[in-house]
Amino acid sequence: MRIFAINNWKIWFAVQQVTKLGPSALPQEVSAMLERYQAFETLREHKARLHDYVQLGSGIQLAAWSNRDDCVTQESPDHHTLSLYVADGYECYHKTRAGWKNGGGPDRFCIMPKGSLSSWDVRDDLSFVHLYCTDNHLRQLAEQIWERSPQSIQVDERIFAEDPQITLLYRQFLLNYDWQEQANHLALSSAATLLMTHLLKTYTQLQWAIPAIRGGLAPVVLKRVKEYIDSHLAQPLLLSDLAAQAGLSEFHFARMFKQSTGLAPHQFVLKARLYRAEQLIRHSLMPLIHIALECGFSSASHFSNCFKVAYGVTPSLMRQRKS
Repeated sequence: MRIFAINNWKIWFAVQQVTKLGPSALPQEVSAMLERYQAFETLREHKARLHDYVQLGSGIQLAAWSNRDDCVTQESPDHHTLSLYVADGYECYHKTRAGWKNGGGPDRFCIMPKGSLSSWDVRDDLSFVHLYCTDNHLRQLAEQIWERSPQSIQVDERIFAEDPQITLLYRQFLLNYDWQEQANHLALSSAATLLMTHLLKTYTQLQWAIPAIRGGLAPVVLKRVKEYIDSHLAQPLLLSDLAAQAGLSEFHFARMFKQSTGLAPHQFVLKARLYRAEQLIRHSLMPLIHIALECGFSSASHFSNCFKVAYGVTPSLMRQRKS
């Protein structure tokens, strides 16, 4: 059952190979996940199939799964798991003191906080995405937003809940991008930051109001950030990379950057990548696949699709017209 569309067939083949391997034979990045996050390891030891995974800045990780006809007891000794049901899940049951209860379905979400223990009976198809993070990730984010550190963070447990903001962030960003395309990592890291900000604000004991951001970046700072982007377009860029150039937290940088440019950082970077590509197509004989890599796209099909959206033609057609 193929649920998550992956444009590059080589990546899809690699993911299919991952689902057939035992934990000891996983690629190094996935092995690191197994070491760090117990919830991930538990699913690998059961019938769940891993369809995709990515590690974002500072170790925050995403994993796309499917499962059926399986009983799983999840333990999260040192991390939090935010789970969104993507498809099906109607016959997923959670063990409560009053017995097994269901309530799953597309866009329902669960939060399994650090230290929680939960048992699940998956009786039919279920497709879901997990975000794994730690107290340290949430504490660092709280310090960035409010410039003070909470003494403790108590994340609320939620089972089969609904939240339009969580659904929007998952569907618009996390499920709408190819995770293996390095040009998408800035958008993915930005979405993960927004998700964890919402988690802090809505599902913890903290009642701190989100501070208003007034004003943009100083011209000299904005110039430095733009120069950094231009000189690193061939590389994956994360929100933390750009924020470091401005000497700001990711939270404040993203908002001040948009005040200055009218674009979110990931939108600005994508526009810069495509402009560089357009200039190379028009003024060089560089092969299109080399242009894609030079501009930070690891998938030729993703590059072509993004270029057509921006310029109305594919890179190959623009090259033909130039000739």
